[in-house]
This record gives sequence, structure tokens and C-alpha cells, in this order.
Amino acid sequence: MRFMFIRRADPATEAGLPPAPGVFDAMEKYHQEMAAAGILLDGVGLKPSRHGARIAVQADAKHVKTDGPFAETKELIAGFTMVNVQSRDEAMAWAMKWPGLDAGAEVEVRAVYEEEDFAQWER
Repeated sequence: MRFMFIRRADPATEAGLPPAPGVFDAMEKYHQEMAAAGILLDGVGLKPSRHGARIAVQADAKHVKTDGPFAETKELIAGFTMVNVQSRDEAMAWAMKWPGLDAGAEVEVRAVYEEEDFAQWER
């Protein structure tokens, strides 16, 4: 089962400020531990929303683009980690190991749809 750990943005990440001392090393160690366990699929930080855009998808194919930055940091993502584990409990156990040096961070854990999940829906 694949899960995404979504690290929410905050004013510091949106400002493009470096993380607290030691966070880079702690995240690298955390990802190395997951890689050694054979569960890490990917893990990256995202640039502030001022470097991004949003596309509002419209049925008439006249999509609307809005360039960043975006005001609500609570709705933004600063980075993510993707893992492949045996259960939700295992995913939660790994998420609970998120480095404490990233104090104040909010990490959301979300399951990824797998192909077999779509069998229940008509195509």
C-alpha cells in the first residue's frame, strides 16, 4: 500500500527561508532509514508557491491559470514523502518518526489509490 506523507507549508517555507539547523540532516537520516527498510519511494521539498501556478480545469477546455503566490499557507504543501508499506498502521508508525527538529510541522498521511481500488467504479 502506498501512502503520502504531506508536509504542510507554513509562513517560513512560503518565505523560502531555510529550515531550522539540523533539519536537512535529520530528514536525510529519516529518508535513509526508510530506504534501508525498503519502503521509501520518494521524498522532496517543494519551492514556495510564488514559483507555482494553479490551473482551474473547466469543462469547455478554457482552463484558467492563476500564478502564485497563494495566500492561505494552511492549504499549501511544502514537501512530501512517498512510502510503500504493508498497512495503514505501518504508515502511521513511520509518520510518527518524522524528525522532531521540524517542530511545528503538520504532516498529513494519505493513502494512494491503487489500480484494484478502481474496480468498484464503472469506467
